[in-house]
Amino acid sequence: MDAFAVSVTNGMCKRSNTLTLAALCGLCFGVFQGLMPSIGYVLGSAFSSYIERYDHIIALVLLGYIGGKMVFDSLKNGDDGPTSTRLRLSELLVQGVATSIDALAVGVSFSTLIPNSQMAVSAALIALTTFVFGFSGVYIGKKFGDILSNKAQLVGGLILIAIGIKIFLEHTFFS
Repeated sequence: MDAFAVSVTNGMCKRSNTLTLAALCGLCFGVFQGLMPSIGYVLGSAFSSYIERYDHIIALVLLGYIGGKMVFDSLKNGDDGPTSTRLRLSELLVQGVATSIDALAVGVSFSTLIPNSQMAVSAALIALTTFVFGFSGVYIGKKFGDILSNKAQLVGGLILIAIGIKIFLEHTFFS
């Protein structure tokens, strides 16, 4: 759901080719969401406490930085709209890591619950599901972006910051 929300934000704020943006968001988020539990599965319980101790802080910092930059740029530019109409690959990769870092801990849990033969299927289903949500999120965001017009970047930045805070609070107080 975090990847979906970030895809919606990308759709709202970026005025590039929607199909390309949707495919890139779906692919990036799908790959990271499928890859992170696989890495966690391989690492097993050896690093589980370390991963669980810091994953929410990393997500908060990354999403807070990206969202804060978007808010700052929107306020600096006023009614002129976003300075960048294209999503840079580096931004997308940071978003992919930030929204999937907690999946490392899920992979660690998987290592105690499911056999090796099921892990590949699980990772593929996670990746495919995230691809669909990421892809569709861009189109939903595009509709909201058209409605919000020049405020889309401000709202999008606030959404990213809120997602980072949500991840942090969930892992700090409710896990």
